[in-house]
Amino acid sequence: MTLHIIKLCVGVDSVEDLAQWQAGRIRDQKKRKVKKPELMHVTRMMPKRKDEVLDGGSLYWVIKGQIAVRQKLLDIRDVTKGGRPACGLVYEPKLVPVQRRAHRAFQGWRYLDPKDAPPDARGTKGLEALPEKLQRELVELGLL
Repeated sequence: MTLHIIKLCVGVDSVEDLAQWQAGRIRDQKKRKVKKPELMHVTRMMPKRKDEVLDGGSLYWVIKGQIAVRQKLLDIRDVTKGGRPACGLVYEPKLVPVQRRAHRAFQGWRYLDPKDAPPDARGTKGLEALPEKLQRELVELGLL
């Protein structure tokens, strides 16, 4: 069974900010001549249900109190950060906007059951055409 991961996107104000930040990470890796540039979020805890997450799971980002976008998870690997063991969540660069949904703050990451994950925004009549700020305000008002 597929399982997702949800994570707060700290320090980012919009999906556009996230896209720019991630593009900068890839550019930096290319400048350093990294053989295979990739996006990886390093976190402390390794998911115990790794196989379920890698069976088509995505990393859902909470931006400014709302689940806003997801990225498909490609790998979960052991890494070292500051001399301590950690977990690297490797995800694809493509950002997939989702139908925004309010979500309270939390620490670390959490599993997200597919039935609780918001659907992709694609195909939602008119939603993609709305500016991100307006989408955020409509969710806050409970209208979206």
